[in-house]
Amino acid sequence: MPGRKKVTTKRPMVGNKRSHSLRATRRQWKLNMQNKRFFVPELDQFVRIQVTTDEIRTIDKIGVVEFLKRQGKTVADVS
Repeated sequence: MPGRKKVTTKRPMVGNKRSHSLRATRRQWKLNMQNKRFFVPELDQFVRIQVTTDEIRTIDKIGVVEFLKRQGKTVADVS
């Protein structure tokens, strides 16, 4: 999962993996990214957006257009 995401600017978390002897090695916790189709009633069509599962719950609650507006994007930017 390289770089930042298209809709939000979330990045993988980084930290240390600890062995039984407490030796530290670097590791990443990757985002749970999903390709999801959302229906936009204003356009009367579906748009496909790559979002995390946490963002899917937010979009279900407030809607696609409002979610993108809070991110400073439009439907045309992500499709």
